[in-house]
Amino acid sequence: MAIENMAFLIPVLPALAFVLTFFLGKKLPNGGAIIPIIAIFTSFVISLLITMNLLQNPGQVVSQSYNWFAILNVGILIDPLAAVMLSMVSFVSLLIHIYAVGYMSHDKAQPRYFAETALFTAAMLGVVLSDNILQFFVCWELVGLCSYLLIGFWFEKPSAASAAKKAFLTTRVGDVMFLAGIILLFADIFKIFNGSIPQGVYVLRFDEIFSHIPEIAALNTQIFGFEVSHLTLITLLFFGGAVGKSGQFPLHVWLPDAMEGPTTVSALIHAATMVTAGVYLVARTFPMFIAAPYSLLIVAYIGAFTALFAATMGLVMNDIKRILAYSTISQLGYMMLGLGMGAVIGITAVGDSLFHLINHAFFKALLFLCAGSVIHAVGTQDIRQMGGVGKVMPITFATMLIASLALAGFGIPGTSIGVSGFFSKDPIIEAAYLFGESTENWFPYLFSIVAALLTSIYIFRLIFMTFTGKPRTSYGGHESPAVMTVPLIILGLLALVFGALTKTSFGNFLKETFGNNFVSIDIHALAEMGEYHLASHGSGSEPLIILWMPVIVAFAGLLISYLIYGMRILDMSSIVSRNNPIYKLLYNRYYQNAIYTEFLAVKVVYEGLSLAGRSIDRGFDWLVNFIGHIFMELADGLRQLQTGVVQNYATAVITGVSLLVILLKLIMEVF
Repeated sequence: MAIENMAFLIPVLPALAFVLTFFLGKKLPNGGAIIPIIAIFTSFVISLLITMNLLQNPGQVVSQSYNWFAILNVGILIDPLAAVMLSMVSFVSLLIHIYAVGYMSHDKAQPRYFAETALFTAAMLGVVLSDNILQFFVCWELVGLCSYLLIGFWFEKPSAASAAKKAFLTTRVGDVMFLAGIILLFADIFKIFNGSIPQGVYVLRFDEIFSHIPEIAALNTQIFGFEVSHLTLITLLFFGGAVGKSGQFPLHVWLPDAMEGPTTVSALIHAATMVTAGVYLVARTFPMFIAAPYSLLIVAYIGAFTALFAATMGLVMNDIKRILAYSTISQLGYMMLGLGMGAVIGITAVGDSLFHLINHAFFKALLFLCAGSVIHAVGTQDIRQMGGVGKVMPITFATMLIASLALAGFGIPGTSIGVSGFFSKDPIIEAAYLFGESTENWFPYLFSIVAALLTSIYIFRLIFMTFTGKPRTSYGGHESPAVMTVPLIILGLLALVFGALTKTSFGNFLKETFGNNFVSIDIHALAEMGEYHLASHGSGSEPLIILWMPVIVAFAGLLISYLIYGMRILDMSSIVSRNNPIYKLLYNRYYQNAIYTEFLAVKVVYEGLSLAGRSIDRGFDWLVNFIGHIFMELADGLRQLQTGVVQNYATAVITGVSLLVILLKLIMEVF
């Protein structure tokens, strides 16, 4: 059997592992962890073999479709874009599951944990494999359900239960927008076919959608007096879904609180599953975005702003996992910015963004697992209570240092010397510079370069406060067991060398995503349709200072953190104070929770609905009372006629019969 024929097993095996672990886990060691580990390992092997086949012949993608309803289908699509995502998701998830055997060893709910994480992985793999937007959405919703279950895994804690509800409700806002985009897309394609869909045509399959981009772009609607292309409207609705799932401003507020679940869940959400789904959605539907006027520009602006906005809050957080959570939001902003740069560099943007997504998965999973290793050993998440951890946890310290260097993006431009983040984040910043040259709008570049500086500051603040100096409390730490440190070492090696080894081949491979036996798209023609003017982009084409600027700010951030938190040459008590309005603003996260929870949720939604409900209730009360009053008056009138005197009743009957006879006679004379 050809390996391509086994592609359906990639999500099916983890889904089957969910069922088996849920029912049999209590009878097996470690909560039945071996079941999802074997299933996900097999999924990874199948994904890797298919990816290797595609590397040899990227034009021949795996496409399998089966009829569902008359014009809908269930199908599998593995092209270069899906292949790299499948390999990353299954591999990183596998390492996290192995790590969790040690991390969750003392938890009584291990069977439920491993069952839910297996389903989480299966759902994400289903998102990646989908060859149509409806199946994509179904798996997308399953990812959201699993995130709710896992964020609230320790549901007896009020904070965990609250965080789970917050994540579920916040992402639902984006999901409603995504669903509205799908409905509008379906209606447009149905209209293009004049309501008569030919036999064998699946209207929501990606190749069918892409083939009708020109017709959809020709459809317009009036919004606030402006003509808006349906394609722009659909892509912005899709992007709304991506904003929710991938934690972009303003729907990012759920992601920092997702750390209430086990640290391994945070690693899954922030590196391999949930948050990457939004970026993948924009990348998968990139031909629609580049053909839609203004859509890519909005993606770029939101991404750049989110990268900077989240980085400012990462500076002042003291919870080790919350710092990393804001780091994730910021890096996801870079990925969205990379996709938005398609407005100037075309299809290359997909490769740049996905390259950063893959590299980020390695070093962000490593950062969270290292944080989990520290928490597991010292029993606290507050970096102010740590210090000197590196002396008792050398493996954790070394691997987290590698991950921090990768996040900050250290390397030497023009060479193959550097950590993974250097080779994936810097091209996005360079593209933002090219965007500024092309459009004379420098905000994306300025936001991205300042965010790079802040990223280096907050991650090395974490390093110096956690691993160096003297212990600030008697935590009595120890190095984690091998089942936890081996995954750290593997991820550390990938964070160190993956970018250098694949920097050229990765982008070339991804370019084949929209030119193969499944779809063949002229990106330049679509860019003209979207009114984007593409410019050339390549390493070394920008001024030398631009190539070096991300590295310069990374070193500057390291130096600032070292002087403040390593050498302690500055007394931070005057800055880290509730009397400092800037610190207070950042520490309170720009009062977003107050705005969203107390104002929008309580004042606008809850009290607004309550007021509307009271108004409607009073309106119905008035209507019911009015109708009742009328009938009471009629009843009083009729009651006057009920005298009980037989003569009166006889008179009424005779009068009525006489009137009926007269009426019948008149009718007969007329006709």
